[in-house]
Amino acid sequence: MASAQVSSTSAKLTCCSRPTAGTNATEAFAMLATNEDFSGGHDAPLPYTYEGQGEMIEFKTTDGQTAKAFEIKSNVRSDKYLFVIHEWWGLNDYIKKEAATYANELKGVNVIALDLYDGQVATTPDEAGKLMQAVKTERAEAIIKGALLYAGPNAKVSSIGWCFGGGWSLQTALLAGPKAVGCVMYYGMPEKDVAKLKTLNTDVLGIFASQDKWINPEVVAQFQKDMAAAKKKVTIKSYDADHAFANPSNPKYSQKYSADAHAAALEYLRKNFKLKG
Repeated sequence: MASAQVSSTSAKLTCCSRPTAGTNATEAFAMLATNEDFSGGHDAPLPYTYEGQGEMIEFKTTDGQTAKAFEIKSNVRSDKYLFVIHEWWGLNDYIKKEAATYANELKGVNVIALDLYDGQVATTPDEAGKLMQAVKTERAEAIIKGALLYAGPNAKVSSIGWCFGGGWSLQTALLAGPKAVGCVMYYGMPEKDVAKLKTLNTDVLGIFASQDKWINPEVVAQFQKDMAAAKKKVTIKSYDADHAFANPSNPKYSQKYSADAHAAALEYLRKNFKLKG
């Protein structure tokens, strides 16, 4: 795929260069919400109501609180779990629909769509930006750790997420430790701490867009270097598209590239879960 040329000016605006000490990857991504170009590139989702399988669940988190998530259980007893992590809009009905798609395609896998916004859902880019910036790393990690405990001691966990959720998909794989068996991140902020990446128990499938001004080719190239330094495998699929190209509600949506990326993610998850057929 052709790489987009990123000017030095836009590179400075991305917040995606190596952050200053104390700023982690997910917080650096959340800072993008202050940029009008980033917010303006995300059209508000059209109204949609999910009416399929699955139910909302509640579980204890490691900070002494509780969290909610949307779960679709496998028809057969299984210790295989796919954690789905929402975009900056929150756990809306589009994400529930996406979770259902994977539940239907990954037989024998429990699918849980986590809610890192604690019940809040945005309907405008302004609301989404505020919610994304308000996420506290410690709370999000407590929710993910709680979900890992809910899945059980023998759980084999893969994660997938988009945009905000893409970065948190990688963080989930890091937090899952030996339970991690897969990680798919769509145009999310990569972890830049090589010491942390060395603790990964799984390879990573990264799906990116070469025209993305935020998680740009320079950021992706650095991620590849960091993963190599950590001696971890990463597969990069880069499309000649823009950020959020896999989101049907986004003006930059590409049905062709979205379908291809989904097929790649599905093949990767089936292989890593060791599913038959």
